[in-house]
Formats: sequence, structure tokens, C-alpha cells
Amino acid sequence: MRQLLSFLCDESGATAVEYAVMLAVILLVLIVGVMEFGNAQNGSWAKIDSELSNVGF
Repeated sequence: MRQLLSFLCDESGATAVEYAVMLAVILLVLIVGVMEFGNAQNGSWAKIDSELSNVGF
């Protein structure tokens, strides 16, 4: 019974889980940021392509 209570009160693994959750959130933010940056750049390149097509290049 003491071993079970000791296991239930042990919080040493909680830190690893917290770090894993923080890492997952940071990676999610980075991925979304890169995707949004890519979409913005795609719009810029499309505008440049359109302007070059208009002048016959």
C-alpha cells in the first residue's frame, strides 16, 4: 500500500510532461507562423508575376 501511495504522490514525471506540452505549443506556433509567412510571400510573388506579365516580360 505504501508503494502505491508513494507512486501516486511522486511528481518527478510531471516536469517532463510539462516540458513536452510547452515544446508542442512552441512548435505549433512556429509551424503556423511559417505557414502564414509563406502565404504572405506567395501573394507577393503572385503580384510580381502579374506585373511582369502586364509589361510583356
